[in-house]
Amino acid sequence: MVPVSADAQVFDTPDGQAVRHFARTGWVRTRTLDDAGVTRLRGWIDDLADRPDEDGAWLHYRELTDDGPKLCRTENFVPYHDGLRAFLTTGPMLDVASALLGEPAVLYKEKVNYKLPGGAGYSAHQDAPAYRFVTVHVSCMVAVDDATVDNGCLEVASGMHDAVLPMDDRGCIEHDVAAALVWAPVEVRAGDTLWFHSRTPHRSGANRSTSPRRAIYPTYNAASEGDLRADYYRQKLQEFAADGGSADRVQVSLIGDFEGRPVNPRPETRR
Repeated sequence: MVPVSADAQVFDTPDGQAVRHFARTGWVRTRTLDDAGVTRLRGWIDDLADRPDEDGAWLHYRELTDDGPKLCRTENFVPYHDGLRAFLTTGPMLDVASALLGEPAVLYKEKVNYKLPGGAGYSAHQDAPAYRFVTVHVSCMVAVDDATVDNGCLEVASGMHDAVLPMDDRGCIEHDVAAALVWAPVEVRAGDTLWFHSRTPHRSGANRSTSPRRAIYPTYNAASEGDLRADYYRQKLQEFAADGGSADRVQVSLIGDFEGRPVNPRPETRR
């Protein structure tokens, strides 16, 4: 696989060329923050990661790595963080989402994936099967740290966003189907954003470096379908409670794409 360099074709604004690139490939990169903005964003993410589990409705998830338990995800934080709420729901982020959707957008959900050193990757999947209630939506990865091949950047299959592909029992793309796709690692510099269609196949490897690969992943839906963010989190928690979780993977999504090991495995997985 030949990586798409972090310096290749990054758009400053969601102009017609960027929208056409997105329509053709199912993904596009835009410049989002300058150096000062990256510093500010990293401070917000540090603050979020330091918040205790029990003091808020935000959701922390942890995985077991060879170096012990590590934070792997935080979500549902927008109601509890003024800076991140403004960043994700107003200004350039909302403008780009609206341009790519072709109509006004609204935030559907948000998460931070930390992918700290030793953190696990994600199996090949499409986001659409995990998102209830909406049919028109777009996701993105705002790089808090440089995302590289070594630390597990996203890999995408271009031009494959016209339909939901056959899935296995975890909701991921069937192995034989995924193996036949042409994958390209897309490196992203801190402060830039990789936007991708909810049906764009993507995956990522483990972080095999000594540095974190933190990123914010907001998803936006067309405002014409309604403001469904509260409905999404209500439904997710209900489905989590009913499912009981996987025996060998951390449950962080409504599909089983995350490959991280649980910190407290169910009894049948203990040795």
